[in-house]
Amino acid sequence: MSKLTHQFSFAQVGRQFEPDRRLPGFNFLPSLAQTAQQNIHMAVRITYFVHGTTTDNEQHISSGWKDVELSSLGVQQSRDLTEQTKHLQFDVVFCSDLKRSVDSATLTWADTYPIVQDRRLRECNYGTLNGHPSEEVEPIQEQSITVPMPEGESYEDVKNRIAAFLQEVKENYDGKHIAIVGHKAPQLALDVLLRGWTWDQAFEQDWRKTKSWQAGWEYLLP
Repeated sequence: MSKLTHQFSFAQVGRQFEPDRRLPGFNFLPSLAQTAQQNIHMAVRITYFVHGTTTDNEQHISSGWKDVELSSLGVQQSRDLTEQTKHLQFDVVFCSDLKRSVDSATLTWADTYPIVQDRRLRECNYGTLNGHPSEEVEPIQEQSITVPMPEGESYEDVKNRIAAFLQEVKENYDGKHIAIVGHKAPQLALDVLLRGWTWDQAFEQDWRKTKSWQAGWEYLLP
């Protein structure tokens, strides 16, 4: 029997995207990269995966918040990931609530781990550019770090919701190993929050530019 897939709503978690800066522990985020080695015994281990190839990917379209199906290749990639990650053990698998992320997580681990959807793990909202050609959207991404895309988000907005997500993960999964199935922008936000990179560094070293995919990227949340 497949384990139950849960849906996180903002009513359930009781917070919006913005982390609560009044909380005493919030200031851990800027120094995560520096303190990771010192606190490894009390860290949350995060293995980050990206969703499988979609029909939009194959047509060079940037989906953003547009829901889109996995292609036949993406379905096979997700099934193959089960074998590629069989040496790993997770306490829970998180994914965004966009269909391509949910389907990827379900195809890979539905029979093995609980899967929890969280809206905060969505791709950047490209606003009026959701579902537009990548040649139109991608050049604008690196210009949208602090300035939102038309009727959409900035990458700082994405970072804020990922910071709120990490804050809850730290509270509830300290010392555990979690998996995340997500998208480009949340992964870049993790590079900024947990590795101490600048946004320029995160974009420059993005594996998508060199097509150097791998079966999971490791992060520590001290």
